[in-house]
Amino acid sequence: AQVFRLKFSQLVRDIRIYLSRCVEQGKDFNLTLAVKSNIITSGLRYCLATGNWGDQKKAASAKAGVSQVLNRYTYASTLSHLRRTNTPIGRDGKIAKPRQLHNTHWGLVCPAETPEGQACGLVKNLLSLMCYVSGGTPSEPIIEFMNQRNMELLEEYEPKNNPDATKVFVNGVWVGVHRDPAQLVKVVQSLRRSGTISFEISLIRDVRDREFKIFTDAGRVMRPLFVVDNEPTSERRGHLVLARSNIERLQTDREMDLTGLSEEQRDSNIYGWKGLIADGIIEYLDAEEEEAAMIVMSPEDLDEHRQLRAGIPLPCFVDPHRRFKSKPNASVRSYTHCEIHPAMILGICASIIPFP
Repeated sequence: AQVFRLKFSQLVRDIRIYLSRCVEQGKDFNLTLAVKSNIITSGLRYCLATGNWGDQKKAASAKAGVSQVLNRYTYASTLSHLRRTNTPIGRDGKIAKPRQLHNTHWGLVCPAETPEGQACGLVKNLLSLMCYVSGGTPSEPIIEFMNQRNMELLEEYEPKNNPDATKVFVNGVWVGVHRDPAQLVKVVQSLRRSGTISFEISLIRDVRDREFKIFTDAGRVMRPLFVVDNEPTSERRGHLVLARSNIERLQTDREMDLTGLSEEQRDSNIYGWKGLIADGIIEYLDAEEEEAAMIVMSPEDLDEHRQLRAGIPLPCFVDPHRRFKSKPNASVRSYTHCEIHPAMILGICASIIPFP
């Protein structure tokens, strides 16, 4: 749009100059001579061919590398190139912070795949194996739902009457306040896990600042995690929501013959990944919602933590090839989510290296 606007302005300017010449010289206006049909086409073609986004005459001020030739060496290299991100700062700077990994990159940015030299750490492979970028969902239905669940609109809120109320934000906009945020978060979370509202919606409750933030916009990087059952009345409290029956249904999918079926028929017949999301077994979290979640590294660590809280002594293994891990923390009351596998932090190319 930026290049088109620039070239369209140039086209209008050339037509105006030609029209003024015709008026000054008393000639007839010829539309074919006035409109140079190749101005917009040649401008877009130059930007796409060179990668310099801007005017050809002002190449020094143009953005470099906006368009690139897609890498087609292998299928893995093509996917890796499509998932690449660039930090727009100078390569010559000696500042180390932008090049280092941040703790919020866990599970979202590949920690291994980055080029050598000046671009090290600035060009990242954004998406790890299980990452998903949100496509965006409408925010009006969830605002309407919260209005029906005793949310006071901002226009009706009187701070003196209820100073401890929790502020409710939707996509960064303050829409109202609520007096029972714990119940509201629980209800909206159950709607997301049951599939009533989109799994892309992020729900963040900040207890310290008394805020409940909901995000439904597009472009948020999310990753899937197992959900841990924390219902006080549940028999499986402290266990994964994933049960043997779900695993058996996935096993049935592998044995099912789907030849000759259309894509819609396959989706209706198999349980698959969408079934796990619909049953609330898998939940997508973005980086901000992870701040309010308690995530355990593996299902085995979750079992050890549950045994430790119950006072059962942990078995002592002497296997030298066993995975090195920290001792379970008894002070942690409960976990909300569990990692699917630690290897999911790697990107496409890093994950095909044997023994990473």
